[in-house]
Amino acid sequence: MNPNRAQTIRQMPLYSASEAGRFLHLPVSTVRAWAFGQGDRSKGNRFESVIAAADRKSHKLSFVNLVELLVLAAIRRKHKVPLPQVRKAVAFLHKRFPSQHPLADNDFQTNGVDLFVEKFGQLLNISRDGQIAMKELIKDYLRLVERDTSGVPVKLHLPRVNQPVQKRGEVVIDPNFGFGRPVLDGKGIRVEVIVERFQAGESIASLAEDYGISEDVIEEIIRNQLPLAA
Repeated sequence: MNPNRAQTIRQMPLYSASEAGRFLHLPVSTVRAWAFGQGDRSKGNRFESVIAAADRKSHKLSFVNLVELLVLAAIRRKHKVPLPQVRKAVAFLHKRFPSQHPLADNDFQTNGVDLFVEKFGQLLNISRDGQIAMKELIKDYLRLVERDTSGVPVKLHLPRVNQPVQKRGEVVIDPNFGFGRPVLDGKGIRVEVIVERFQAGESIASLAEDYGISEDVIEEIIRNQLPLAA
């Protein structure tokens, strides 16, 4: 695929805040605040967004935005972080790694996490042990992101409900398949089709046979994707 076209696909505004929240298991209000800001500037309580959303006017997010939100989701899992502090830490990254999407860049994954966590620890008065725990949690979440040989994120394994993130699941978002909707990794089958067939009464065994995968995988898809299909 042409590299420019691939980059365009990754930057396309495909996802609403509610979809991003469902995919990443984040409160929609949190996604909206981080992606589009919060409050009323005229009343002096406006908080600016943390990430550069793909389309602010229509409130749509890109695949790259999902990767950025994944990093912020890791922080959210450990600390109830106020938006101004999140924004200050990301602004610090912008200065150290000039980029429109520093949380999604390869530089962040390879050598930016330490700086980011250290800055966060200072802003939130987090202990050294707390900073180490946050660093490990962020790195665990970043393992859900697959990158090409140049370090560009190309595939996102969706977090599973109430499951550790160290192990990648079977459901991914790949902008090149399924119009950017969640698909079965390696097969490109949209998981909503599997869920719909299950809801229509087809058995797990028959679905596993049709798609050539184990029943355990079908069960995991249904357990994790039913909330998304609701």
